[in-house]
Amino acid sequence: MSYLEHRLSVIPTGFGKILALNWAILLLLCAIAGVGFVMLYSVAGGNASTWTNPQIQRFIMGMFGLFVVAMIPIYFWRNVSFIAYVVAIILLIIVEFFGVQGMGAQRWIDLGFMRLQPSEVMKIALVMLLAAYYDWLPLHRTSRPLWVLVPVILILLPVMLVLRQPDLGTSVLLMAGGGAIMFFAGVHWAYFVSVIAAGAGLIFGIFNSRGTTWQLLKDYQYARIDTFLDPSSDPLGAGYHISQAKIALGSGGWTGRGFMEGTQSRLNFLPEKHTDFIFTILAEEFGFVGTMSLLVLYFLLMTFCIVAALGMRDRFSSLVTLGIAMTFFLFFAINMAMVMGLAPVVGVPLPLVSYGGSSMLILLLGFGVLQSAYVHQPRSKV
Repeated sequence: MSYLEHRLSVIPTGFGKILALNWAILLLLCAIAGVGFVMLYSVAGGNASTWTNPQIQRFIMGMFGLFVVAMIPIYFWRNVSFIAYVVAIILLIIVEFFGVQGMGAQRWIDLGFMRLQPSEVMKIALVMLLAAYYDWLPLHRTSRPLWVLVPVILILLPVMLVLRQPDLGTSVLLMAGGGAIMFFAGVHWAYFVSVIAAGAGLIFGIFNSRGTTWQLLKDYQYARIDTFLDPSSDPLGAGYHISQAKIALGSGGWTGRGFMEGTQSRLNFLPEKHTDFIFTILAEEFGFVGTMSLLVLYFLLMTFCIVAALGMRDRFSSLVTLGIAMTFFLFFAINMAMVMGLAPVVGVPLPLVSYGGSSMLILLLGFGVLQSAYVHQPRSKV
């Protein structure tokens, strides 16, 4: 920013910061969370105390945290990004030795009043650190091999720790989110083409090694691939979840069966109906109209985030805004692909709709950083 531009600009202070918030994004977050409250009430059979009330309480806590984070200048979050990353790494290591187990995985730390999932913290910490790294790095070094290797290591370290839990879904989110930041920062496209080509080659090798002496996967892992490609091959076993999800998706039609009238949820055919598969409940009860309405809310939220990022004057603010928006996008894109049978079931919740504590709280704090970037951008004097 030039000296003249600085003299003709102003950063909001005091009550002006609240007025300067991106209220469109805040209202969209509330609208999406409202959809979640309604669906959790339905899934619980009209009992608000089961999942709805705790979810509302967590949302209120998360929104309070969002406002607090948004009021703190964005340069503070840039300066503490490395500390946040190190803390998240330490928490992941603690999970390795002292974590709480559940559903065959060890992913949580019991804090007494809630279970914290450190991998959720890492999703935002990684975005912040990579944004700060590329803000510090001169543009002409962005695509040089040595300077590309640094963020790759920063991404792979938490990915390996999360894979040990095991949590494939979060590992995919971390890699995709980190890769998106690198792309937005201007890393040359040839690196991404090389990674995609290597991934395609690995997949080709996995399929062609089946039944040979150099088979790359175990037999049971190939069985999981078979089930993903054709759930009907094991409808009562590994393919049960996705088969029931598809039944719920298809039975909703255009307008759905009606609120609290979904047979798949009422008769408990759907697994994890309040978390990973809540989108199928929405589809069954409100049909195509209901699912498209939620998608429109998600699309509008992404649009406002991108517009906000494009209007920001410093690289860190722009990158951290795009990174948080991309993390949010990957959440709902992977979840929807998962429940529709377009991707393996990897345990990714539907953001702000699925029941959960860590995921909602950390995501809202991430949007608090986004709002901090938006609030503390210099504005023209009136």
